Order: sequence, then C-alpha cells, then structure tokens
Amino acid sequence: MPEHAPSRLADDLTLLSEAAREAGSIAMRYFRRDPKVWYKEGNSPVSEADYAADDYLKRVLTAARPGYRWISEETPPDGSESESDGRCFVVDPIDGTRAYLRGEDVWCVSIAVVEAGRPIVGAIHVPVREETFEVTVDGPPLLNGMACTVSAVAAGQPMRLSVPDGMRRRMSRAQREGIVSVESIPSLAYRLSLVASGRLDGTLVRPRANDWDLAAADLLLQRAGGLICDDQGHLPHYGREGGSHGLLVAGALGSERRLRDMAREIAG
Repeated sequence: MPEHAPSRLADDLTLLSEAAREAGSIAMRYFRRDPKVWYKEGNSPVSEADYAADDYLKRVLTAARPGYRWISEETPPDGSESESDGRCFVVDPIDGTRAYLRGEDVWCVSIAVVEAGRPIVGAIHVPVREETFEVTVDGPPLLNGMACTVSAVAAGQPMRLSVPDGMRRRMSRAQREGIVSVESIPSLAYRLSLVASGRLDGTLVRPRANDWDLAAADLLLQRAGGLICDDQGHLPHYGREGGSHGLLVAGALGSERRLRDMAREIAG
C-alpha cells in the first residue's frame, strides 16, 4: 500500500464531503417531482437528476484535482492516465436510482478516491435521512461526525442480514434459520454503510456490482472493523474503468467465515 500524506488525505476528504452534500442538494431539487427518465442497457433507469448531480461532481472534482482520473456510472471514462500518482475518482451521483424514482429515502451520493486498486478516501451522503459517512485510510469511520463501528455477533447468534430475495431462496434451511432477514436496501453503498455503522450485521452482494457501488463503502467498512470480500476471502480491486465484480460478502471480521459459507452455498 502506498504511503499517504495525512494532510492530503484530509484535504481530499473535505473536497469529497462538500461535493457529495452539494450533489445531494442538486438531486433533491428533482426528488418526488417526476424527473425525466431514460433507460440504459439492462433496463437500468437514469434520470435527469443523476445527470445533473454527475455534471456538477465532474466539474468540481476534476477542477480541484486535475491529475486524478474520472470513473462514474453516468459519464464515459475520460481515457486519460493520472499525471501524478495514479489516483482516480470513483463516483455514483445517485446510488439507488430506482428507490430515488419511487420517492424512497434510501438513496445516496457515493464518492471515493482510489489508488493502486484500493479506496483511500470515501464520502457517502444520504440526503433524505441527513446522514453523511466520511472516511480515510488512516482515520476513523464517521457518521455525522461521530465514530461508527460494525456490530458484534456472538457464535450461534442469528445475524441481521439484508440479502436479495433470489439469493435468500437459494440458502439451505439451516442457513435461513441462522439469520434475521432485513428488507434489502436498493442502494448498495448505503446498505454497506448500514453494516459499517452496526445497523446490519452483514449483507451478500449479487454478481456484477460495479466499482462505483462499492468503493467508498468498502473503505468505510474496513475502517469500522469489517470487510468486503469474495467467497475465497479476496478483496475487490477498483479503478478498472468501472469494472464489475462477482458474488461478494460484507460484514464484521468475526462474521466473515459464516458469510463466506453462505456465499459458497448460494454459488453452488
């Protein structure tokens, strides 16, 4: 892992946090006001709010850090290499667009700075719930300025899991009896943040999640005492022009083996 200047990390965190809040304010101007909607490949919706927030973030972030590459769900990669240290922004202007369009409160703005394939700074802002998560690779994970941590689940104790319905149906009866099922949160970044702040014990992530869904929350969870990994324990790597990932699990370090067992059973 490269060495990081603490002051530079702090400066990047301030930049990301302020940008995420302003992007959230931009998205709120369209929220529950019937914004225009288009459909991308895979029937995935994108709204004028997504584009407005993304335009703002790209303009502000790349102006402040012209040496950082840009990866976002809503704009094509710029194709350039970093002029300085290989860092890049990994951005989702509205994570949970379907929930946003339904008028639900579980969507967020997610921004990370990635270096050498791993996140080093992250900010996740949840406008309707007025929650902001902030983290650097050398600092505490914060929720509205207060340190947060993963939950502690004793051996044999049921786990509060948010798992997509299709994955839950593929679990064995024994596995299902060992969990308390919590409604799946459409925004993956926010769902992972709930794990990092101890409000969920864990989650399973369907294949084909993208870098922008994961990167900021990955660092938050890591610093809160947990991790995201595949069923073999390998950590995701980011910054590959929005690369997608396979089946992943997320939870406290003490729950990792249990979650990985579930993932292997589901994968069959």
